[in-house]
Amino acid sequence: MTTKQILAELKALGSEKMKAHNIRHGASESNQFGVKMGDIRKVAKKIKTADKDLALTLWDTQIIEAQLLAVLLMKPSELSIEELEKLVKTTSFDYVADWFNTYISNKHPEKEQLRQMWITSDNKWALRSAWSILASKITKDAADLDLGKLLDQIEKEMPMAQPEVQWTMNFALAHIGIYHPAHRQRAIDLGNKLGIYKDYPVSKGCTSPFAPIWINEMVKRQTD
Repeated sequence: MTTKQILAELKALGSEKMKAHNIRHGASESNQFGVKMGDIRKVAKKIKTADKDLALTLWDTQIIEAQLLAVLLMKPSELSIEELEKLVKTTSFDYVADWFNTYISNKHPEKEQLRQMWITSDNKWALRSAWSILASKITKDAADLDLGKLLDQIEKEMPMAQPEVQWTMNFALAHIGIYHPAHRQRAIDLGNKLGIYKDYPVSKGCTSPFAPIWINEMVKRQTD
């Protein structure tokens, strides 16, 4: 399929209801079609083969659904550091950032280099990605991290961070409490002190992103 054909198909799948949903979550009206995530995945399955060039062309449209589809068509190992720099800094929406972090930056062979590059960036999407990579490292490979100092950093920087960055900083905070019992109480106390996401609306059956609730719920599941 060509870029033009793909964009036409995505546009045909759009709905005003989904557009409104995206707008409520921070998207603009002008760079989206309003396509459900599941339908984007179906288009990706139809294309089947990962295609870096096609994916990069779709990304450059700056259309939300095209960028989400692009993520599904990329192989992390085929992307250079320079290409990743461009991608992360031209992200258009929170949902795109989350897919990029889940499927690309967190799976890239040089993810530790990316984390170190982006953790001091003044670009909110690069920072969001850096903290996402760090949260994953806290979970799986924290031996070389000073978690106490990291909590100090979160305490100092999270209140002033942009909302897009706070989201993955909060992942790091919660993951420290969930996976590292020696730092659990401090992580809970810090979450209560900061109060970020305390009043976050949560659907029935879902866990609140408020760190103290999230930590306690996940620890409970580990012991049940």
